[in-house]
Amino acid sequence: MRVWIDAAPAKGAITVFGMTLIERHLRAVKRGVAGSGLTEIRIDLGEGGAKPDLPNDLLTGLPVTWSQSAGTAAQRLLAFAAEGTEAVLAMSGDSLVDSRLYGFLAERPGSCAARSEDAALLRLEPVDAAALEGVGGDSLPELVEAGLRAGRIAEVRPETFPGFIRVLRRTLPFYLFRIDDAAAQARVERFLFDSNYKGSTDFFTKYVYPPLVWRLVRPLARARIHPNWVTLLSIVLTFAAVPLFADGWFLSGLVLAYAMSVLDSVDGKLARLTFSDSALGNLMDHGLDIVHPPLWYLAWAWGLSGGDAGSAVFAAAIWMTVFYVLDRLVLMVYRAKFKRGLHAHSPLDAHVRTFISRRNINLPIFTLGVLAGYAVEAFYLIVLWQIVTVFWHAGRTAWILTVESESRHPPVESV
Repeated sequence: MRVWIDAAPAKGAITVFGMTLIERHLRAVKRGVAGSGLTEIRIDLGEGGAKPDLPNDLLTGLPVTWSQSAGTAAQRLLAFAAEGTEAVLAMSGDSLVDSRLYGFLAERPGSCAARSEDAALLRLEPVDAAALEGVGGDSLPELVEAGLRAGRIAEVRPETFPGFIRVLRRTLPFYLFRIDDAAAQARVERFLFDSNYKGSTDFFTKYVYPPLVWRLVRPLARARIHPNWVTLLSIVLTFAAVPLFADGWFLSGLVLAYAMSVLDSVDGKLARLTFSDSALGNLMDHGLDIVHPPLWYLAWAWGLSGGDAGSAVFAAAIWMTVFYVLDRLVLMVYRAKFKRGLHAHSPLDAHVRTFISRRNINLPIFTLGVLAGYAVEAFYLIVLWQIVTVFWHAGRTAWILTVESESRHPPVESV
């Protein structure tokens, strides 16, 4: 597999979350195509074009070559394809392409393309490249259109694309954009930001935090702050809140808790939008999400009881922890069976995820209780809501595994 990037139409001043479009192409290729026997990445500068500034760490290990050549984009691409016997993955330097498409097209047989009204990603076999000489079209999208009409290129349609994103618990059709001015840049950044929200999540993450997260992600991306640093700050805030809660300094602890909750959205968005997600980052982020809620609940109860481990409210915190763990175990049953989360099963499950017992739901309930002078009562409500959540998840899982399964696959009667 070889890659061809037409850098001639690229405008270096245009960036998307701090990266030029050429850099975004290279990072997507590095992730999606490197495992497909990548032998060369040709960055074609056109006639007299200058090399774009690219981070040194990005080029390390990539077989990048540079060229300057005259002619239209189609002519230069076909000339490059004729140089070898391997398939070519071609893209334009003024486009932003869904990162899922690179690997998807690289692994498909034959010549094929995904496209929008003004952008395209093309996988071109050498035999088809030779046949496309003279069929028309100057730009890459125009060449794809001509190849489709000539029957030399197959179109990848959205309905044939595996659009489900497990980490986001949602299905998202692929996308391609041409970005040639600041207005298009702004629209695409907003689209990418919104598209990186999970299909099923809590009310606060979905409706309250996004304006704050949006205002943080963009400057952090432009400053190239790694999301792991954001996660580390979240960890510090999370554990710094515990002694404040335990000592009864609830308002101070809640300030740290809400800051952590916002940053918990920031690090994931930043990682996915800048190709900087990592196994370590996922471990820190998801590990923190699982571990810290019981610590907060126990600290709330300790602070409410004045440090009395024998109090009713602290006993409730113990039960809260027990049912929290049970809830996690119940959800693992569905995940083990279907390799995805329960809340991605149906619109009903996604809707329920909006308000079930989770940190970002329990936090505002407790906050209202503290402000109204009913903190203990609010905490009991939180414990009750956790118990209800466990029974809902257990019942829903049992229904899906038995009733739904039998209705879809009726048992065969013996004869």
